[in-house]
Amino acid sequence: MMKKKNWIKDLIFVLIGNFIIACEVAFIVLPNDLLDGGIAGLSVALQPLIPIDPVWMINGLTIGLFLLGLIFLGKAFALKTVVSAVAYPVFVTLLSSVASQFPESTFILPDYLAAIYAGVLAGFGLGLAFRANASTGGMDIPALILRKYAKIPSGQAVMIIDVLTVSLGVFTYGLQKALVGIITAFISGQVINKTVLLGSQSAKNVMIISSKWEDIQAYLMDTMSRGVTVLSGKGGYTSQERPVLMCVLSRKEYPVVEQEINRIDPAAFMIVSDVNEIHGSGFTFEDGTINRNVW
Repeated sequence: MMKKKNWIKDLIFVLIGNFIIACEVAFIVLPNDLLDGGIAGLSVALQPLIPIDPVWMINGLTIGLFLLGLIFLGKAFALKTVVSAVAYPVFVTLLSSVASQFPESTFILPDYLAAIYAGVLAGFGLGLAFRANASTGGMDIPALILRKYAKIPSGQAVMIIDVLTVSLGVFTYGLQKALVGIITAFISGQVINKTVLLGSQSAKNVMIISSKWEDIQAYLMDTMSRGVTVLSGKGGYTSQERPVLMCVLSRKEYPVVEQEINRIDPAAFMIVSDVNEIHGSGFTFEDGTINRNVW
C-alpha cells in the first residue's frame, strides 16, 4: 500500500514538473528566443540552422534523449521518464497553441526578467521531477547521466549541461543572448537544489566542549528532550581528556539552547553546523516519545 502511495506521489510530482516547464517554454522561452539551456533552449539555438517548427524539434529531441536515458540510466529510470516523454511534448504543444492565441508582444519580456522567470520555473519543475527520481525527458537526462557517473549534485550537473547548451547559441544569436541564458542556467541550478531539499528536516548540529558538560547534558536531555552523544576529546595543546557533546536541534530550538549554554558556562566552546536532512526520533518520527538516543 505504501509503495502504491509513493508511486502515485512520484507520478504527480513528474506531471506537475512537466507542466511547469512546459509553461516556461511556451510563455517565456519561445516568445523571447531565450537560450535557457534546456531542450527548448537547444531548439531555439538550432532554429536558424534547422528552420523547422521549434515545437516539433522539441518533440523529436525529447524522444531521442529518452532513448539515451534508457541506455545509460536503466529501465527503472526509463519507466518513470516515459511519462515525461509523453506528457512534456503534449503540454508544450497545447500551451504553445494557447500562447499563439494572444498578440505576439504579450509574452515579450526584458532579457533579465525572462532569464529570472525562466530559471525559477525550470528549476522548480526539474526539482519536482528529480524528487521522484525521474526526469522531464529533456536536457536533464544528460545531466543525470553526468550526476550518476561523475558523482556531482543534480543542480551542478544541470548547470554544466545548460552552460554547454547555451554556448551553442553564441554562434547563432550572439554573445549577449548566451550570457542571458547562462543567468537562467545558474538560477535554475540553485532552484533545483532548493526544490530537491524542500520539505526535508533541516536542523543544527551542535558540538560542545565545556568543563560543565554534565550540567549541559542534563539540560539538553531533561529540559529540551534531545538526545546527546558523548564523544571522547583530547586537547591538542593541553593533552587534557574532555568529553565532547554532540546534539542535533531544530532551528527554533537552537537560539534558546545557545543562550542557556552561555548561562551555564560562558567559556563553553561550541561548533555549530547546518544539517540539510535528519531522520529519526524527534525529527521524522511522531511517536510522542522523548528522544534519548545517548551513546
